[in-house]
Amino acid sequence: MKNKPNKIRELTRAEEQVMQALWDIGKGMVHEILNRFPEPKPAYNTVSTIVRILEQKGFVDHKAYGRTHEYFPLISRNDYKRNYLGNLLENYFENSFKSLASFFAREEKPSLRELEEIRQLINQEIDHQKKQSHE
Repeated sequence: MKNKPNKIRELTRAEEQVMQALWDIGKGMVHEILNRFPEPKPAYNTVSTIVRILEQKGFVDHKAYGRTHEYFPLISRNDYKRNYLGNLLENYFENSFKSLASFFAREEKPSLRELEEIRQLINQEIDHQKKQSHE
């Protein structure tokens, strides 16, 4: 099995679509990955090439069954999200979660219900951190 890269590189749009499919199914052959795509589906050879590129980049590995390969992710969806968000924070919001949150609150115009749910999640995290600091 190949090692995970220390710094997770960002994926192209096509690579991300293949990874999303692979994360959804857990492991599978190219045709199973292809089945996760909406119509119009890309060509089989396109998905096969992208999977091999992802393997070279350290995102995917495979188990061989003769000439058939079963592919599986080496990097979890959560690890990729964490890295992607970290890059977003660093490159566009000066590592400030506050700047990121205020940008989305202004630009995306979440509903009052969504804002209340976010506040509830933040309050839960505050309580959790306070509890941990007292232990």
